[in-house]
Amino acid sequence: QIQLVESGGGSVQTGGSLRLSCTASGRGFRFYNWGWFRQAPGKEREVVGGITWDSGTTFYSDSVKGRFTISRDGAKTTSYLQMTDLRPEDTAVYYCAVGLKSTTSVYSARAYSNWGQGIQVTVSS
Repeated sequence: QIQLVESGGGSVQTGGSLRLSCTASGRGFRFYNWGWFRQAPGKEREVVGGITWDSGTTFYSDSVKGRFTISRDGAKTTSYLQMTDLRPEDTAVYYCAVGLKSTTSVYSARAYSNWGQGIQVTVSS
């Protein structure tokens, strides 16, 4: 069983920065792709981006590209989501997730089998 725990959320003003962390425990997750998603009130969950388990290639949605950076530690036990130039529209519950490599696009929530509990990020104007 893989467990994911997020930390680092909170409230910031427009233009501020936050770094979220997601730490995994259990078996096998080092061979999993990592994804970050978010869900704002009244909206569907959307992809933020992620990092592949093998090459460490990162990918981002257009809405955060250039402002957010995803990384992981060398042991592949923790993924980080560094968020800069935050905007009110970035306000959401953020989730990390892991999933085995498959034919499903890494941009899809269906590519991930294990999810964190979510953490609130609030950006005020």
